Amino acid sequence: MKVLVTGAKGMLGQDLCPVFEDNGLYVIPAGRDELDVTDYNCAKNAIEHIMPQIIVHLAAYTNVDKAEDDFENALKINRDGAQNIAKISKEIGAIMIYVSTDYVFDGNKNSPYLSSDAVNPLNKYGTSKLAGEKAVAENADKYYVVRTSWLYGQGGKNFVDTMIDLASKNDTLKVVDDQTGRPTYTVDLAMGILGIIGKPYGIYHVSNEGETSWYGFAKEIFKLKNININLTPCTTEEFPRKAQRPKHSTLQNSVPMRHWADALKSYIDYKESLK
Repeated sequence: MKVLVTGAKGMLGQDLCPVFEDNGLYVIPAGRDELDVTDYNCAKNAIEHIMPQIIVHLAAYTNVDKAEDDFENALKINRDGAQNIAKISKEIGAIMIYVSTDYVFDGNKNSPYLSSDAVNPLNKYGTSKLAGEKAVAENADKYYVVRTSWLYGQGGKNFVDTMIDLASKNDTLKVVDDQTGRPTYTVDLAMGILGIIGKPYGIYHVSNEGETSWYGFAKEIFKLKNININLTPCTTEEFPRKAQRPKHSTLQNSVPMRHWADALKSYIDYKESLK
């Protein structure tokens, strides 16, 4: 089966492509230079030349804080780009997989979010991704919307590497402890996405199991890395950001996934093996 991956040079794409290939799929990775999703005609020509059976749409605007002041561009990529790919996938009869976010929720629910729960994004990034979800549902015949959360992986800037870097330069760190969710390793997400192919079309939640705060996440990172640092919890108000984040954005998984702490250990072990 031929699979086209947009945004293949991003953090998720760099892990998803080899995972799919290892599972017998013929993967064609496409970065922005090969396929500009915001240009319908360009994208249509490129995709019709390839004629994939599946399009995994990873190309996205992902800077949460910057999106507050750059909303037009975020919408152009996350909504209009998704709409273009959805229309083209329908025209060629391909399955479309669109990766979305926990930030489509407002965080006011005290239990994990189901894929059927009402959405209410708090920030412009979440609004743009939700607009992308709607564009896919309205324009594609065969599609999966996959919501995930708190991604980290070897192919891009992420919380794990940032914490390790900060610990090398500081004796004390404060990390937010009143936002909870599910850290998700890109390799595990790729396997989870693979696992939903063949299931009924619709919305799925795929993240590592368990729940923690950013503080709890950092604490586990330092424990696994044997880093001694004075780590203290703080509130969101003590660490203000441009974009508002949901306080509780844990997703109820649609497929079996391993615990986030086990996934984190795998990631850290892998990074150590590269040294």
